[in-house]
Amino acid sequence: AATSCDSLASMALPHTTITLASVVEAGAFTPPGSAGANPSGPAGQVFRGLPAFCRVAATIQPSSDSDIKVEVWLPVAGWNGKFQAVGNGGWAGTISYPAMATALAAGYASASTDTGHTGNNPNFITGHPEKVNDFGYRAVHEMTVAAKALINAYYGNAPKFSYWNGCSTGGRQGYLLGQ
Repeated sequence: AATSCDSLASMALPHTTITLASVVEAGAFTPPGSAGANPSGPAGQVFRGLPAFCRVAATIQPSSDSDIKVEVWLPVAGWNGKFQAVGNGGWAGTISYPAMATALAAGYASASTDTGHTGNNPNFITGHPEKVNDFGYRAVHEMTVAAKALINAYYGNAPKFSYWNGCSTGGRQGYLLGQ
């Protein structure tokens, strides 16, 4: 690695606060809020099978009413040189940990965002036009810019290829980024 995982915590990115940068040992990841989840179920097995990775969490605030949560996962070893961002479903409102796990297990650096709100519902809309912009297009763009900067810093080079993986809301997100 060009820089250590821990040192990413002090990386300066526009309107971004990095809240976590630490190595997660192989098989040790547990998604936040998963207390009571079945660790022997399919999701638990996916997480237990993950290789070691550098987990970076950040909050991005491009507007005074923005609160975009982002995670970027960087394989400690075996990076395939590629970046795969993952989309959301429905109204989003959560980091897509299972999709990130699938990308990471295949050797990709990966990223996901909650699109600037919590909960898979439209309750964030009323009185919050900036949060609507975050959900509509800005969160995914900001996530991607930050993720590529973190990838470049961690590995010492940019990804050879970047991919978008999403359907439903993730499909809409992908089309908007393409525009």
